[in-house]
Amino acid sequence: MREQYLRSSPITATVDFGADGVQHGFLRLPYSRDDSAWGSVMIPITVVKNGEGPTALLTGGNHGDEYEGPIALFDLARTIEPADVRGRVVIVPAMNYPAFLGGTRTSPVDKGNLNRSFPGRPDGTVTEKIADYFQRVLLPLADIVLDFHSGGRTLDFLPFCAAHVLPDKQQEAKAFGFVEAFAAPYSMKMLEIDAVGMYDTAAEEMGKIFITTELGGGGSATRKSAEIAKRGVRNVLRHAGILKGEIDARSTEWLDMPDGDCFSFAEEPGLVEFLADLGEPVQRGSMIARIHPTGRTGAEPFEVQAKMDGVLIARHHPGLIKAGDCCAVLAVRV
Repeated sequence: MREQYLRSSPITATVDFGADGVQHGFLRLPYSRDDSAWGSVMIPITVVKNGEGPTALLTGGNHGDEYEGPIALFDLARTIEPADVRGRVVIVPAMNYPAFLGGTRTSPVDKGNLNRSFPGRPDGTVTEKIADYFQRVLLPLADIVLDFHSGGRTLDFLPFCAAHVLPDKQQEAKAFGFVEAFAAPYSMKMLEIDAVGMYDTAAEEMGKIFITTELGGGGSATRKSAEIAKRGVRNVLRHAGILKGEIDARSTEWLDMPDGDCFSFAEEPGLVEFLADLGEPVQRGSMIARIHPTGRTGAEPFEVQAKMDGVLIARHHPGLIKAGDCCAVLAVRV
């Protein structure tokens, strides 16, 4: 493992991270393939710098079928003015660019899930090489990291900004301060099912302030969810002292995911019927959903029951569900 990190990344940047002004360019990753022997993956990047100050690393498209982040970040890259900046903003609207172009959660090149590929490898797959570049080049530059997510094609969420409960309580407090500044309709103390290999974990282990979002789902973005993302990213930059202007403060409702009882998984495949909508309260033992068998008529549905009192914050989006799929997620109001 140590030997691979002596190797330089195959990715080269066409921007200068130390230069003042606005630069629009690419992270160029050589990728030889059938239709282009000496081809490359060209990941768009914008760097905006004005003097000394903190650095914000803003990313979207970690999963390719989640669109609020790319919308907000392509818009920010086009409109941000260097004169309004103190410090540096690094904008990568679509981290896993092959997945983004394919409209898929994972990369169509190697089936890699970028958000489970950290720290990556400079001599690995395309996805591992992207993770390695962020791990060794971009994350060390950053003071604050905002990584946009939503539910993609398979989940739908209440719109929230989130940070994790951390061992370092000073780092945790700063992160939750940025969550509040983002001013999404909901703010979350978030629990991950499995944090191994995540971009989040890589950033937090470096001591970076890391926040993320879940702003909707269904493989699309709405006017409302895109506006939340656009407003939120500028609020984060203003809270960091990087962007001029006042924070556009909005009321937010705080939620907490205390333990694994938040998650309910399908144990049988079938046609899912939800008995609660997003944002509605549920009680422990009550039915969140029925999963109707589709192989024959007359069969009793499988019941998905709440394991805690809470509010429904996420649900499976497609009408058909498979055994093992996450069916529903609950949180508690703080």
